[in-house]
Amino acid sequence: MKKGILVVSFGTSHLDTLEKTIAVIEKEIADRFPDAGVYRAFTSGMIIRKLKRTEQIHIDTVTEALQRMSEDGIDEVIVQPTHIINGIENDRMMEDLMEYMSLFRRIRVGKPLLSSVDDYKKSIHAVMAETELSEGEMLVLMGHGTDHHANSAYPTLEYTFHALGYNQVLVGTVESFPELKNVMAKLKIAGKKKVALMPFMLVAGDHAKNDMAGEEDSWKSELEEEGYEVRVIMKGLGEFSGIRKIFLEHIEEAM
Repeated sequence: MKKGILVVSFGTSHLDTLEKTIAVIEKEIADRFPDAGVYRAFTSGMIIRKLKRTEQIHIDTVTEALQRMSEDGIDEVIVQPTHIINGIENDRMMEDLMEYMSLFRRIRVGKPLLSSVDDYKKSIHAVMAETELSEGEMLVLMGHGTDHHANSAYPTLEYTFHALGYNQVLVGTVESFPELKNVMAKLKIAGKKKVALMPFMLVAGDHAKNDMAGEEDSWKSELEEEGYEVRVIMKGLGEFSGIRKIFLEHIEEAM
């Protein structure tokens, strides 16, 4: 049987962070599973179109990648999303897979990053193992957020940080709950004035560079206006070795 692993990411048009995150994950998967061909797909049509327009780079959609794999004679497929939560993007990916089941003898799917209680704990330890905070500094993580019910992952994440003893960590989202104002209310209660800002997203792309760290209308500028001393850690989750390891484990579980 000819095996293939399809790595599905939301995607990014920022090539600097793509190389440090998605590309590294794909390489580690190829190294760990040498008997399988590794394929790439993005779920964001907007990013796919932008990369084609600005960089002349073609990235497959999930359905295009499955078609390509079928044409390459692959009959056993493992699909591993690099999604953080079991949200809208993951649901869409599953819908696409359902349509193409008949092309292969077998399709198995790995889970997104935060799927089990263990995943939360491992993700937290992976981030904290490679993040140094100075005395009295709070770490504020910016998640994406969604109106999908899977958004509950973000408050759960903060709760789990605290349960594991990392009380200096707060979690907010750009597009849902908790919002920056919720994070700021907790910062006030903590009485700390130093903040390290970091994205809790696979890549440090648009949201990280603009919504989180931009010079105006950003989390950084709002925190500074309130008198906080802000340090930015421009690092996507895909840059943490412990996070990449979780995705590899999810592929092994799917197998």
